[in-house]
This record gives sequence, structure tokens and C-alpha cells, in this order.
Amino acid sequence: MSTATFDRAADRQFTLASGVTINPLPKVSLHDHLDGGLRPQTIIDIAAELELDLPESNADALGEWFANQADSGSLVEYLKTFDVTISVMQTAEGLARVAREFVEDLHRDGVIYGEVRWAPEQHGRRGLSLDDAVDAVQGGIEDGIASVTASGGQIRIGQLVSAMRQADNGLEIAQLAVRHRDNGVVGFDIAGPEDGFPPSRLRTAFDFLAENYFPTTVHAGEAAGLDSIRGALIDGRTLRLGHGVRIAQDIDVDDEPGANHYVTLGVLSRWVRDREIALELSPSSNLQTGAIAQWGTELGDHPFDLLYQLGFRVTVNTDNRLMSNTTLSRELALLADTFGYDLGDLESFQLNAAASSFLPVEEREELASVIVEGFDAA
Repeated sequence: MSTATFDRAADRQFTLASGVTINPLPKVSLHDHLDGGLRPQTIIDIAAELELDLPESNADALGEWFANQADSGSLVEYLKTFDVTISVMQTAEGLARVAREFVEDLHRDGVIYGEVRWAPEQHGRRGLSLDDAVDAVQGGIEDGIASVTASGGQIRIGQLVSAMRQADNGLEIAQLAVRHRDNGVVGFDIAGPEDGFPPSRLRTAFDFLAENYFPTTVHAGEAAGLDSIRGALIDGRTLRLGHGVRIAQDIDVDDEPGANHYVTLGVLSRWVRDREIALELSPSSNLQTGAIAQWGTELGDHPFDLLYQLGFRVTVNTDNRLMSNTTLSRELALLADTFGYDLGDLESFQLNAAASSFLPVEEREELASVIVEGFDAA
């Protein structure tokens, strides 16, 4: 392990080739895990209170450990880092602190609306009930919003309650989400190991959510392919695809030498595009977990640009800021550097995210207006 100071993305400013600084631009974050966005020092502080062992005792070294462990090319290995973060999120105080800092860190990165996803069922080891856990996170979110407001900023945050797809208690978690729809919860998600645990296993949960007009987003098309996406659409009635990058498997690109390239969309990919079902793409994470391995090992191999050029509703996300040592500004900068995107492209990504958020339509329109105003002023 290097003794040099760890280069944290959260401490950096990112710019476009035109010189515009990306960080202050208004942004929307749709796919950001609470247990993937902790500050390393917070982990150390709470671990000391709970007498837990950590792989590193220095914040810089711990941040570097997460980044190294996550850069494995395997979703299974990537997910092991969450054993550490979840261990310090087992008390109401710990959850509230993590949620408050989460909001503050998003604001620092220019986020004006964020949906934070997490799985309450993973936070009961020290006696918290599911409802207590949701209340603790909501309290932390509200404290974070108050802190941002006091500093002259503005931000809105909604909770996405996730059920772990391997745990077979999806209905209970769906009922929890609906129970807290007036307490900050705006949507439902399923997370965990995707391959081998299709959305059909939670069909009763999705039926309940549909009966209660409650929106869903489903992790699909990351560690598994087109069948997983079909299941998310058919069994999960999903409005968005968590990652969804493997929808590109249903697109045939004729790359024979010549002036023109011909692209053919399959029935599934055409449906996703034409219905404007949002893809919650997370470039760095998709590279780290091997989600784009069939196309290559560099960011330039990511089908993000193909999907964007074909008119899919692409959004840009961080997935797990701690593990990928990233921010939304960094993800946008990486895409701009790789594919030559300009300010207008970045604005399009934010407008896509605003339109795909789980806010009421009037509030989505207000969010879009703030984005346009902010980009026009850049």
C-alpha cells in the first residue's frame, strides 16, 4: 500500500475541453447506493465506536483499499467491499450520520436531486426494525438537506428501498416501501446477485407495488443479460433499468469496412428505446464489475455512446462513489474525454435523468428548468 496521500475524486474539480468546470453544473443522480457512498473517516469513526476491525485505520489508506478491492473485474468480488460499509450502518445513529453526509457530498458535487437506494433488511443486526431503519435514514436525509439549505444551497432527495433478490422477502420490503411513501420513499428496487435470481422470484412484491401505483427500478443487464432485462420489464414492470448496459447485446452493428455502418435493433432493445425506459448507466462501475467485458476492457469500449447515438434514454450515474473513487462530475468528465462530449451532451444526460426521476410530473418539469438555467449560465 502506498504511503502517498490518496487522490480522492470528491476533492477534485473536473473540467471540459472548453474550460467549463463540471462540478457546479446542476445534476440529477438516479443510481447511487447509500452503502457505497460513505466517507472513509466516517467508517473509521463508527467502527471504533462499535469495536469493529477494519482493513486500514487511516482514511486515505482505507479509501485506497476500497478502490483497489473494487477494481476486480468481477461483480461478486466488487460486492464483498460492502461487508465493511454495512457493518458500520447497524445503528440509528450510524445510519443517520451516513445519510446526512451522503446528502452533503451530493450537494458538494452539484447534485440538485438525488435518489438514494439502500436495503433496510441489511441493517438489523443490532436490533433495528425495518421501519426504524427507514426512519433513521430519512432523519439523516432531512438533516443533510437542512445543512445544505443553511449554507445557501438547495437539494432534494428521495429514498429507493431495495429488496435483496436472493432473500425471498420481497413482499415485506415492498410493503415497507409503500408504508413510507409519505416519509421520503419514492420508489422500489431489487439488488444483490443478479445472475440466477431473476425478478420473477419477487413477482408477488411487484404485483403489490403495481396495485399500489408505486414505481420501480430494477437492477438488470449488469451481471446478467437480455433475459434479466426481459424479466425486469415483464415481471418487475420496471420504469428504469438499473445499469441495463447489456441491452446492447440486442443491437447488431455491421462494422464491415466502408463509409456507412448499419445498426439493427432487436425487439427488446427497440422496446426499451421507443418506450424511453431509462438506462441507469454507471461507466466506471460497469468497467470494474465486468459488465462490459464482452465489448472490451477500456472505457472507450463501453456501449454508452452507441446507446446515446441511437436515441436510448441514457443517464449517467456513480453506482458506488466510495468503491469506484468517483463522483458524478468525474463520470461526466471521463465520458467527455472518451467520446468527445460537450456541454450540450452533458445537459442532455441531466435532462434525461430529470425526466426519469420518480418525482411528480410538475416537479420533473421544474427540475428540468433548473438544469437548463444552470447550463445556460455556464
